[in-house]
Amino acid sequence: MERLKEVLEKYKEGKVELKEVLKIIEKLPYENLGFARIDHHRELRKGFPEVIYGQGKSFEHLKTIVSSMKERGSNVIVTRLEWETAKKMRALFPDAGYNPSAKLWYLISSDIRSLDEGFVAVVSAGTSDLPVAEEAALTAELMGSRVKRFYDVGVAGLHRLLDIWEDLKSATVWVVVAGMEGALPSVIGGIVEGPVIAVPTSIGYGSGFGGISALLAMLNSCVPGISVVNIDNGFGGGYVASVIHRKIVRRGG
Repeated sequence: MERLKEVLEKYKEGKVELKEVLKIIEKLPYENLGFARIDHHRELRKGFPEVIYGQGKSFEHLKTIVSSMKERGSNVIVTRLEWETAKKMRALFPDAGYNPSAKLWYLISSDIRSLDEGFVAVVSAGTSDLPVAEEAALTAELMGSRVKRFYDVGVAGLHRLLDIWEDLKSATVWVVVAGMEGALPSVIGGIVEGPVIAVPTSIGYGSGFGGISALLAMLNSCVPGISVVNIDNGFGGGYVASVIHRKIVRRGG
């Protein structure tokens, strides 16, 4: 979107020719690459570009998708990208960043519109939940939200949660990541004023069933104001938290 605005302004000022403007517009609203249809219009509709799910995609496909988005000045996020593929991508795009814990790769081509008021709190029950929590935190940050991290404050030792309570309760939105019995979102949701996004993880022993126990516990919570995303979906939790943060800040609430 920023690239399109820039070219239109230059065309208005007579600094670029019409054919350059048409070159950009002709591939809207999406570009058909054969194996993928890139939604270049998404930022115009939703305020943030299309995010690429990296798991299962070949290096060649990822390279082509990222190149297409970069050419139009879009910021790019690739989720669930393994280290070996991330290294190859970094060689082609040296300005890119990568968090190996979250398996999140990103390339910033346009300024991120920062939200200076309020913040998204990303809370994890245990250290083993950090990869999912970091995926949520980085996603929200790349969408412009200020993020504060509160890790390893689960219900096995509630005194740890109470120690950071004054800072925690001042958040605008809470993303609460937990495996095992998935109790932490209910604890936080029962005390704070505002939306809580619960993210179940697959951390736990056999009867946790790969996160299903945590998911069901969060879905069955009696605490109002809690929404639940899928198992290990840190990206989804961080994304919706940032969207809510943006709406609250812009409405002055």
